[in-house]
Amino acid sequence: MLSHTHQQEQYDNPFASQSDDFGFYEQDRSIEPDVDLTGQSSTKPSSLVNPFANLSGSIGSREDTLDEPVSVTILRDVKQVGRKLQQVLHPKGDRSVLKDWDLWGPLILCLALAITLSTSVPSDQSVPIFTGVFVIVWLGAAVVTMNAKLLGGSVSFFQSVCVIGYCIFPLVVVAIIGIFIEAVWFRVPSSLIAFAWSTYASVGFLSESKAHLANRRALAVYPLFLFYLIIAWLVAVS
Repeated sequence: MLSHTHQQEQYDNPFASQSDDFGFYEQDRSIEPDVDLTGQSSTKPSSLVNPFANLSGSIGSREDTLDEPVSVTILRDVKQVGRKLQQVLHPKGDRSVLKDWDLWGPLILCLALAITLSTSVPSDQSVPIFTGVFVIVWLGAAVVTMNAKLLGGSVSFFQSVCVIGYCIFPLVVVAIIGIFIEAVWFRVPSSLIAFAWSTYASVGFLSESKAHLANRRALAVYPLFLFYLIIAWLVAVS
């Protein structure tokens, strides 16, 4: 009877040891700091600060130019174009300048030549002349470059197009002056001089990459010679 009474007490008060079972609520527990769910961190790895640091406008440059003002980028590119044009006028200088290739300079020179030659003809012929000059310059530069590559030249495609495009600068100068001086005695001799200068400058810049062509060098230079001769003829007869 006593054991039955004891079991009844245990049944009637099942939570008698509640304070003993749940005493862990009274223990000291440290609170972890809140996790930042925004994905932003106060510190960033140095490799993730600017993953495009090397993709600047200047090839081979290690400067971080991603956040610089547009005016600074344009001014730097204009200075580079000016140095390359100066190098074309003085081919025996630092030939490594044109190794840092770009297509802005050749594009500007091609547009200047096409616009100049198209303004010196009747209005109904200006569009065909502009289109023809533009196609001749770019397609001719690509063909000359592919010919050199097929013969074993080590120069890169865009570097060769850059050099060929910059070296039409003497012909562009003669074409611009020809707007004011239309005499044949000026156009023909000046076009021949500009043709010789352009050919000499381009062959000089590309000679290092064609040094191993040996007896095939004439095959690589001949299309270049023909390319500038066609442009010089257009300048002379416009």
